[in-house]
Amino acid sequence: MTLQKLMGYIRRAAQDYGMIEDGDRIAVGVSGGKDSMSLLTGLAAMRAYLPEKYELEALTVSLGLPGADFAQVSGFCEKIGVRHTVIETNIAEVVFDIRKERNPCALCSKMRKGALNAEAVRLGCNKVAYAHNRDDVIQTFFLALFYEGRVGAFSPVTRLDRRNLRVIRPMIYVPESCVRGFVRENGVPVVRNPCPADGGTKRGEMRDLVREYRKRFRHFDEKVFGALQRSGMDGWKETDGNRLPR
Repeated sequence: MTLQKLMGYIRRAAQDYGMIEDGDRIAVGVSGGKDSMSLLTGLAAMRAYLPEKYELEALTVSLGLPGADFAQVSGFCEKIGVRHTVIETNIAEVVFDIRKERNPCALCSKMRKGALNAEAVRLGCNKVAYAHNRDDVIQTFFLALFYEGRVGAFSPVTRLDRRNLRVIRPMIYVPESCVRGFVRENGVPVVRNPCPADGGTKRGEMRDLVREYRKRFRHFDEKVFGALQRSGMDGWKETDGNRLPR
């Protein structure tokens, strides 16, 4: 996937859901994985094309795990003209050693978001961008259905009143397969996730389930995504984004 196509996906989502406004200062959550690195690349490049003028801050939450190295991320950020801040935490110690969580992802996610949002406020940002892609939307839909007994997913735009922040998700139209192609074809550096729980999660189960359903049902992703948008739940709405490239 080309940079132009990635920007097209991001720009369409941003316009459909009013994610980017003139004067925004946006903190991008950058784990170093393929999704967050692609989002950062796309938003940085779009600064030259969008009529709305905005600033970016790249924020990485370090969990305190051995082997975590974000030097490549910092170097890439310098190359594209975005300041990079690594937020040092002891989240891994709390989750794995102190709390000894059997299902660590929920607590880890909550603590990471808390650290990220606090730093975003400190840096004067009014928005935080997360890199959830279209596959994440669909997997979250099934996670909510099977594990919580409800219909829904995270919202494209969420307001955090306590911190006076808005969370935006500009990658919601981007298929994960396109993200993989983008980082591979454009030489975008990706940092390995050192988390010991990586891969063995409920989300991993949903990823496998979705892959199986794709084989059985034509246009499976488009139908589920479109149904979620037409439901009107959680800030979703029907837009031209229903007609997504296959």
